[in-house]
Amino acid sequence: MIRINSQFDGGNIQVIDASKASDIQLSIRPDEGGEFFQWFNFRLQGEIGVKHQLRLTNASKASYVEGWDGYHAVASYDRQNWFRIPCHYSQGELHMEIELQAEQVQIAYFAPYSFERHLDLLAECQSHPLVAVETLGDTLDGRELSLMKVSTGEGDKAKVWITARQHPGETMAEWWVEGFMQRLLDPDCARARQLLDLADVYIVPNMNPDGSVRGHLRTNAKGVNLNREWQSPSLENSPEVLLTRDRMMVEGVDFYLDVHGDEALPYIFLAGGEGIPAWNDEMAAKQACFLDMMTLAAADFQTEQGYPVDKPGDANLTVASNWVGNHFNCLANTLEMPFKDNANLPDEATGWSAERSQALGEDCLDAISLYLQAQVG
Repeated sequence: MIRINSQFDGGNIQVIDASKASDIQLSIRPDEGGEFFQWFNFRLQGEIGVKHQLRLTNASKASYVEGWDGYHAVASYDRQNWFRIPCHYSQGELHMEIELQAEQVQIAYFAPYSFERHLDLLAECQSHPLVAVETLGDTLDGRELSLMKVSTGEGDKAKVWITARQHPGETMAEWWVEGFMQRLLDPDCARARQLLDLADVYIVPNMNPDGSVRGHLRTNAKGVNLNREWQSPSLENSPEVLLTRDRMMVEGVDFYLDVHGDEALPYIFLAGGEGIPAWNDEMAAKQACFLDMMTLAAADFQTEQGYPVDKPGDANLTVASNWVGNHFNCLANTLEMPFKDNANLPDEATGWSAERSQALGEDCLDAISLYLQAQVG
């Protein structure tokens, strides 16, 4: 008997027909409001040794159809180790195939990062003497929006801000935060000690907890894309942005990184603020320096592939990195990781993975520390 279920944290799938293993028909449930969908996450129960063939029948209407090209879903029998399974996009459907090695398997768009793990991360970090965990306020579904401040409490330092997972389906962003925090709180890491000598670090590890639990791709509980709310957020539509922005106003921002995932591009890259009104030669020099440090610190990072650079004055100021960079006259970037693989350093078994996202978080700490050191001479 075939059973498919997604009634759990971050789950998303709709069953059309699961009567036979050779043709399981599914569809992805859209985010609230119906505008966005691509994230899926479900459990399949079937017969060991039998090949199960699944079809996502509404794949052609997904938010980023180009994301299916060269894409392979992830699966896990123990919810700890995730591997890629064969997929191909054909005639408007994403076809997936797996021969079961155990009765139950979980299949997802990318390795999930549960809200329970998010709470574990906060709890583990707050036990460190340099970390203060603060609730900025409540989301529309009544969940806490949490901020971690990491500081030695000594002197007037640069303010480094990091936000992640504005788009909840981009779970690699919170895996990145986990790696970053592990390195930042490692007492034997000289680079982390250097960073905390230079800066106070503010991290919002999950900007969109409601969307995360609901199994959304891009939006919060009201169907709002938070990364288009930074110019005029509201408690009614985007309290997550308003609360974060208000705290930024109190603390100040000298460096900002917003961590994301990209459905289509199989690369790790930065999107900078070249199009913001505040952009000038000094900021361009800082951006060049940070790109150099990222290239030095992170083998997975590259600068050849990415989004088109905005022309002067053309930046969309509703986007987090553009608004923050312009308002605080600081260096601000969006970091993108792939859902597929890093085409420059591919891994056939795992593709881009939770572990590689964590490792990139560690590497980015080095890059930020090196960048800040360069700024002080």
